Amino acid sequence: MTVTRPARLTGAALCAALALLAAVWILKDLAALGSPAGLAWSWSGDHYLPARGPAATSLVDPLLLAVSVATAVAALRSRHAASALVATGVVTLALRLPGLWALGTGALVTALLDVALAAGLVITAAAGRRRADRPHEQLPTRPRAGRAVAAGILLAVAALTVVLWEAHWATELRLQLTVDRFVGGRSTFTPVLAPPPAWLSLVLVGLYGTAAVSAFARARHTRAFGLLAGAFLTACGFAAFARVVRVGLLPHLTDAPTFEQLYVLTAAFGLFGGIAVLALLAGRGAPVAAPAPYGPYGSYGPPPAPPYPPPPGW
Repeated sequence: MTVTRPARLTGAALCAALALLAAVWILKDLAALGSPAGLAWSWSGDHYLPARGPAATSLVDPLLLAVSVATAVAALRSRHAASALVATGVVTLALRLPGLWALGTGALVTALLDVALAAGLVITAAAGRRRADRPHEQLPTRPRAGRAVAAGILLAVAALTVVLWEAHWATELRLQLTVDRFVGGRSTFTPVLAPPPAWLSLVLVGLYGTAAVSAFARARHTRAFGLLAGAFLTACGFAAFARVVRVGLLPHLTDAPTFEQLYVLTAAFGLFGGIAVLALLAGRGAPVAAPAPYGPYGSYGPPPAPPYPPPPGW
């Protein structure tokens, strides 16, 4: 499957609009906080709130900004950007959907625009796809078998880890808090644009699981979904590991409670496992065997039928 040039240009424009919206909010937070370091710690989930107030953005916003820019570049450069457009559109749609019932006019308007742009990405990729009807038109390559299986295992473990942590919080917290973690509420204390914590976990499980199944099947869209999942896994792991380092937990890890030890292990797996997924899927795919230019009889197709009736001496 390839994407027509008008669809690629439209997809790149939609991605640029998504990146612009995220950049506006990030610049607004940077001006309000006055410190890039403070904004970065806010994205990492640090509960320390600066004197000027909390940030409106979360780790999701710089991630969506980077993903949107990368997808726009891919749409302009490659005819096989349909899977990248779909992956970016679906993930953005899922992450911005809770903003439709969030408090605040700015967050609601941003959520409406992002949802509309994300839906436009999916529609553009679906409407602009065409089959490779030319005999020698190159198709997207499949990932190499060993790399795909290794990346699939890492992503499957990541999805299972998120499920287990959410199951733990569901048993530890009251019912109202558990519901607020899914649909949002005053008890969650999240930034304005951030999805609720359990909703984010649900999206990540879907992304990691989809990418893992695609990797095991060596599907042609594995690279788009796998790189997107690897980026989220790396960023979430880096943010968690940064919090671990800041509170000084590593030197006392052996004496720490089991809960804290598991948290450190999860953060380390997210950081290094995400980097491994990116490295495994960023390389070239398996080589595609070139079709034979001629048939077994020296020409295209089967040999011609003998003339009928046969000429004299045939």
